[in-house]
Amino acid sequence: MLPGIGFTELMVLAIAALIIVGPKDLPMMMRRLGQFVGKGRAMAREFQAAFDDIARQSELQELRKEIEDLKLKNSLKEATDDLSSYEKDVNSAVMAQTAASTAEPAKPDPEPEPASQPETEPKGDPA
Repeated sequence: MLPGIGFTELMVLAIAALIIVGPKDLPMMMRRLGQFVGKGRAMAREFQAAFDDIARQSELQELRKEIEDLKLKNSLKEATDDLSSYEKDVNSAVMAQTAASTAEPAKPDPEPEPASQPETEPKGDPA
């Protein structure tokens, strides 16, 4: 029950209250004492609830900040992953082009033959 107060101490307090207050007013005094203790407990619960709410709010703010940081880091990671994959694609295309050009020596384009023009025959009767 109460720390440091045993059954015998409670009996002494009850007998003293019965003698001081009297048997007629003792129930009313005990009722008021109960209401006072109830109000004190309600205030303590409200106080504790306010502290719990403040603690939850600070935890929520920390969690929100951590989530935003994770989103930012995740976006940066996705962007760097995309860039590295594009870099790999470009590098492989360049390497393939370089390998193809070194494997086959460059052939000069053959010069186009000039179009043969028909010989012009003199106009006239060849008879």
